[in-house]
Amino acid sequence: MFSLNVPLAPAVERLASDLHSKPSGFDRVRDRRTLVCKRFGVEDVPERVAAADASTGAPAPGPSPPRPDALAALRDDLRPLLAGTDPVPVAVTGFDTFDAPASGSGPVLYLTVESDALVRLHRRLCAAYGAVEGIEGDDYVPHVTVARGGNPEPGVVGDLVAAEFDPIRWRVHALDLYDPEFREVAASIDL
Repeated sequence: MFSLNVPLAPAVERLASDLHSKPSGFDRVRDRRTLVCKRFGVEDVPERVAAADASTGAPAPGPSPPRPDALAALRDDLRPLLAGTDPVPVAVTGFDTFDAPASGSGPVLYLTVESDALVRLHRRLCAAYGAVEGIEGDDYVPHVTVARGGNPEPGVVGDLVAAEFDPIRWRVHALDLYDPEFREVAASIDL
């Protein structure tokens, strides 16, 4: 599954790195962090990028394209869809948890993200590509996962959630199309 991610401000990376040793008792503490705007499966791509029937405008039938073709098609399809989008203001304002996440193990400790513009952009992309049930659309909560799973020591989660810091604010001028197979950004798409 590909994802369209918001590049994180260096201050967010520093904050999360400083916390790397603090969330004890979690199964996994993230060393690579992301702020996902939208997810895309290879099987989702043909609906948007397949050649349309000239008489009906409907997508041409056929199997999902090979992964490299799907990535190129998705990148090419996203560019005009995102063109003209104003830079997106984003703020990391604190910590919170998902005690029972929609997928994967819990609890999930995350950095809270506030951005009405990001939520609107997410909804626009869901209207074009569909939403991943349980985590997108109305269920979308912009966040940056710090740690998840396990049995955190008593008080660790509460102390982190209660921790205060000055909000980290930045403006997003491009989004990164991430390919998890190669664990790298496959393209950056300007807004």
